[in-house]
Amino acid sequence: MSAAREEAQVGLPVKLNAQAAAGLATLCWLLSAGVYIAAKAVVKEMPPWTLCFWRALFAGLILLPRARPHWSAMIALVQRRWLSLLIIGGLGLSITQGLIYVGLNYTTAINAGLIIALMPVITMILARFFLNEPVGPWQFIGSFVAFVGMAVIVTRGNLWALFYLDLNPGDLFMVGAAIALALYTVLLRRAKFELPGLPLLVILLGAGVVVAVPFYAWELIKDERTALNPNGMLALIYVAGPGGALMYYLFNLSVQALGASRAGVFLYLQTAFVAILAYFFLGERLLPYHLAGAFFILVGVLLVMLLKPRGARDRLKPQPQMDTNKHE
Repeated sequence: MSAAREEAQVGLPVKLNAQAAAGLATLCWLLSAGVYIAAKAVVKEMPPWTLCFWRALFAGLILLPRARPHWSAMIALVQRRWLSLLIIGGLGLSITQGLIYVGLNYTTAINAGLIIALMPVITMILARFFLNEPVGPWQFIGSFVAFVGMAVIVTRGNLWALFYLDLNPGDLFMVGAAIALALYTVLLRRAKFELPGLPLLVILLGAGVVVAVPFYAWELIKDERTALNPNGMLALIYVAGPGGALMYYLFNLSVQALGASRAGVFLYLQTAFVAILAYFFLGERLLPYHLAGAFFILVGVLLVMLLKPRGARDRLKPQPQMDTNKHE
């Protein structure tokens, strides 16, 4: 059975024009930006790992029926590779999210959105070591420029703070989240799980729930904020529903229609959306160091993504196609 038919079985349209796919990708990252706003808005009512645990659990339960045609394959994959799934899913859908929510207790949503935008640069660096992907001189230059942008944001425009270690812990948590998300991306690519995107996502969300359990249990014992109030409940509904299950579903649609590389470019809309939403809903302001840091990060990311090293360009050249009709 073809990959297209497999995707159709989980409810993903086989064909989607580029304009519609771009619109869905834009909506996907708008919903994702809303997660930062919701999490920041309820830091006084909702502890971070509680939000992480329930988001992964509810998002997975919402998406589970869509993966029903693949349940047998999902069970078989879990039986064969449960440890890899636990490590990768826990890293990307628990540890990363938990670090973001913890960081939002100490820093602004705007800082969080800008620092997370470093993820593709960090992914490129890790892919060089884990996947042996080629890295050219422009990638090194781009990485340095992007990290200068991160340093500008983390130090609030005062780079001397790096020498005095006078840094906001929330920004450091965000740097950790960006590294964890990049490592998740690289490990997921290396693992090559033999499942379509949506059913694999459901399994990884389940792994995220398992990894979040001890952190959530600790908060139940130690944190008084675990009792849900109306604001916390509204935030949880958003991050699990529109900002969780729907966002993940739209991302799968956009990747299917546009390809992973083109769909990934839309990630940078999240940074702009976070800044806009934070201004209107949280009263945060864009300061000069935000703009300076964003400029360096944007230039660095563009250098990394657009000026591919020779080895990467060679792999992107069209290859002779095999006749797959007989495999239908």
